[in-house]
Amino acid sequence: SLQGRSKKRSRKHQRFMERRAVLEQKGLLSPHRHLGSRTTESGLEAHTTLTKANGTVALHCDKVPKPKRVESASLSPSASPDSIARHHSVLLSQGNGSSKKVRTSSLVLRPGKYVAIDCEMVGTGPQGRLSELARCSVVNYEGDVIYDKYVRPELPIVDYRTRWSGITKQHMKNAIPFTAAQAEILKILKDKIVVGHAIHNDFQALKYFHPKDRTRDTSQSPVLKKRAGLPVRANVSLKNLARYLLHKKIQVGCKGHSSVEDAQTAMELYRLVEVQWEKELAHSLPPRPPSPVTDPAADSSQYLDDQYWPTDLMASSL
Repeated sequence: SLQGRSKKRSRKHQRFMERRAVLEQKGLLSPHRHLGSRTTESGLEAHTTLTKANGTVALHCDKVPKPKRVESASLSPSASPDSIARHHSVLLSQGNGSSKKVRTSSLVLRPGKYVAIDCEMVGTGPQGRLSELARCSVVNYEGDVIYDKYVRPELPIVDYRTRWSGITKQHMKNAIPFTAAQAEILKILKDKIVVGHAIHNDFQALKYFHPKDRTRDTSQSPVLKKRAGLPVRANVSLKNLARYLLHKKIQVGCKGHSSVEDAQTAMELYRLVEVQWEKELAHSLPPRPPSPVTDPAADSSQYLDDQYWPTDLMASSL
């Protein structure tokens, strides 16, 4: 019967309490612990049981790690550049200047959000004065090459500019038409934050305009110039920035520049000052308009005021 079961349970509970009192008196058990129940301490669940061995009572605690709660990233891969910059700033203020949280939060975004680009041009048109795309290289945040192709200009090449571009007539044999290359490259750059040095020249060669808030030009970065000990308004080359800040030599020899190396160097420079760069960018962004939820004009609590109640209802309540 139910009464019989309850009596058995109560007697078991009395014996259990007596055993616990004995253990507490002998110092084998802390008074603050509750045996037979599940307790959580320091993220561990302790399962406590009592067993009899040779007439004595022994305490066994099997600690099982509690599964860690995985928090979702606060930024999605579709986050806009201004929200990314503001997120950097918020994390910096929370972390007392530490960049660890910023780097961790950006890992979700970097694989598909950050790329660096560099293009090599040749001369076309009258006396070869027009610059047209002949090679384009794109690397990801880690510096891995995700695009590198030679491109055949729309006009006949007058000057290969091999000393600087590294382009020769041999490279044009397997080059793809400009329109095909343009379509492939713009597909990669879509919705990306693009890093480059004097990047306006690359966009001009691609006949393309990338949004300014999604562009990181290392030639125009005050943070990089200050770190290199150069005047903010000075025109600084990628070669010198690499020498001053990365302690590496690029663009050496007579075979011309490597667009892959230049793109990788630009990304290295960006990563060197990424946190500070994004923080200053966040501060320079215009203030956002108030959210409809937090806007006082749209606050639903205002409808509790007397002016919104029907007059007949108000009269009946008096």
